[in-house]
Amino acid sequence: MSPEKISQRIVSYRIDWIERMIREVRLLPLDDYKEFQADRRNVWSAESCLRRALEGLMDMGRHILAKGFARAVSEYKEIAYGLREFGVLDHDEAETFRILAGYRNRMVHFYHEISWEELYSICSGQLGDIESLIDSIKKWLKAHPNMLDDSV
Repeated sequence: MSPEKISQRIVSYRIDWIERMIREVRLLPLDDYKEFQADRRNVWSAESCLRRALEGLMDMGRHILAKGFARAVSEYKEIAYGLREFGVLDHDEAETFRILAGYRNRMVHFYHEISWEELYSICSGQLGDIESLIDSIKKWLKAHPNMLDDSV
């Protein structure tokens, strides 16, 4: 496998998706836990949108590695290391990405262990981690236009 250009269309779609999911979470009553949990639909919406945002982040990272650097990964946590190795993310950002990959795995495989309180805490106080990673990836993409395929 040899490096190719990163699809601007795919990356833009993923970024838009992630940002949309974050906006949806932010529409929930996140100022007060009692209000948040008073309607179970808030919990299910938060879980679904957060998981989808994390899936989009992982898919985008995997696409950047596969296309731009010909690096295939088999586990989500490996994406963090690859993005750091190729300078897309710095050390701290890659560590945040790795933690988010682990949380995504918990949401999918150990969903029954995630309490409503934990989900609320993440949604009310840590969505900025995802947004910061998106901003860093956007900056890296902007600084490397030669690596992008902007054809439709």
